[in-house]
Amino acid sequence: MILEIVTPEMVLFSGQVDSVSVPGVNGQFQMLDNHAPVVSLLTKGSVKIFGNVQLDEATASLFKKADGTTNFEIKGGVIEMTGNKAIVLAD
Repeated sequence: MILEIVTPEMVLFSGQVDSVSVPGVNGQFQMLDNHAPVVSLLTKGSVKIFGNVQLDEATASLFKKADGTTNFEIKGGVIEMTGNKAIVLAD
């Protein structure tokens, strides 16, 4: 699946991933390849990216790698999953 993480300032990540886990308002949830369409509010927490993630040098310092995942902390936002593409609009 394709994942994009976008902030008001810039696109932080855009690339192919195995799956992504996000902090939804009702708890952490994960989306895999070919997941059903979803739109959800996100709360403060960590966006966890699973897979071999290649980060841009300009944004790599904003991500942390741990336990086989690449993590990005958010204060809130929205996620939309459709057509095997997930877009996280993060605060």
